[in-house]
Parts: sequence; structure tokens; C-alpha cells
Amino acid sequence: MMNGKGVSRNLKIEELIIYTDGAARGNPGPAAIGAALKDEKDNTVATISRRLAPTTNNQAEYQAIIAGLEDAVRLGAKNVSVKSDSKLAVNQINGNFKIKNTALRPLYQQVVQLIGKLEKFSITYIPREQNRQADALANKALDGR
Repeated sequence: MMNGKGVSRNLKIEELIIYTDGAARGNPGPAAIGAALKDEKDNTVATISRRLAPTTNNQAEYQAIIAGLEDAVRLGAKNVSVKSDSKLAVNQINGNFKIKNTALRPLYQQVVQLIGKLEKFSITYIPREQNRQADALANKALDGR
């Protein structure tokens, strides 16, 4: 049974790997997010491809992480690993960088709230080449496809 967001309500998955990407053309400018939620066998469980109101690249990156975590929580995941090509978001969420941009603070707080609903969480930086599916999903939404 689908809930309109491409996520099955009856599906319960303990462990998820979420690949996320946010994109903005211009900074700020037209923006979109993409995320691919995968099980431990690398099967895609759900995808997100959504256009955003004009925003910055970093805000879009955070919004992609938030959307992926929201779907993970909805799916009942307990152990979540996020992979992102945003060094800034990864380092801020891991506590390595201070959040100097006040517009990112509420987004960071949303991430922290969602992490609190999980038993295990990690976020890791990956190069853009390893994030092709999420990048394609963000660009698909940005291009209106």
C-alpha cells in the first residue's frame, strides 16, 4: 500500500542507507532535492525527487537529508547511515564544523530531532561520483522531469 510519497506503509525496514543530494542553480536560486533509500542488500526501497522554493545549495543539502530521514523514520528504520556529497552538512552534523549561517540552524535542529528517533545513526561524506542516483533525482526535479 503506497502513501503517495512512494513509500509503502506496510514495509518495515530496520537498517537503511540514504544517499542524499540538494541542488540549487544560482545561490540562492531554483532548488531541488534527491534521495535514494536503500536496504542492506543495496535494493532501492524509496526515492525522493522534489523541487523546492528558491534557496541556497547548503539549505537544499540539509533539506535532502531531512526528507530522507523523515522517510526512514516513517519506514520504521532503527539504524540509518546517510551518505552525502556535502562536506559542510556532514561536518556540521558530525560536530566538526560550527554552524555560522543562521539559516542552517533550524535545519540542523530538524536533523538532530530526527536522529533522536533512531537507535543508530551515522553520516558520511562521499564524492559526487558515488552519489549519482541522488544527484540524478535532484536534477530531475530541478529540470521539471
